[in-house]
Amino acid sequence: MAVNGIQSGIFTRSDPRLERPDIQINLLEWSTLERSKDRVTPHPFPGFTLGPVHLAPDGRGTVRLASADPLAAPEITFGFLGSDYDMRAMISAIKLAREIADQPAMRSYAVAEIMPGQHVLSDDELENFVRQTGVTNHHPSSSCAMGTSSNTVVDSRLRVHGVGGLRVADASIMPSVVAGNTNAPSIMIGEKAAAMILEDIERDRAT
Repeated sequence: MAVNGIQSGIFTRSDPRLERPDIQINLLEWSTLERSKDRVTPHPFPGFTLGPVHLAPDGRGTVRLASADPLAAPEITFGFLGSDYDMRAMISAIKLAREIADQPAMRSYAVAEIMPGQHVLSDDELENFVRQTGVTNHHPSSSCAMGTSSNTVVDSRLRVHGVGGLRVADASIMPSVVAGNTNAPSIMIGEKAAAMILEDIERDRAT
């Protein structure tokens, strides 16, 4: 338990006609009893979890001011499952996870399917399972999107529109979330921001 517990995973397509993978499935080294915003609680017995993640959702959330108080928490709407495609992708991912668990190399490790359970078979039942148990994958982004439209916050050099001397350099500047984990892209954003700040300093010194 000294690591994040995800030792392997796959990137694949929910539909073979798609140009790029839109599904990630992570293999966790425990059977998940409960997952909340604070923690993951395992079952009190050995097991594993195949966790499907939708990488390219149509659903878009919003972050809005909740009051004139600058210290008040913002009003956040995630917009999960914003289209039929979003739900179809998740159902396809669950079916693929079941196929993986049923492979000969895995059968000796899988005594029984706990969630959603072998009795949950139809697409309608799987949709209900997704709506009842689906959660965020803790990779929020795009609340300070880079661009030039009225819905964006920073320009191509990460400077906040209309505010001098202020930049944003984290996952929030992505116009849309990357199709995978946000750690490496966030490091790249930070390194690029540092390089641009140094460039601006050198330019100002030269003038």
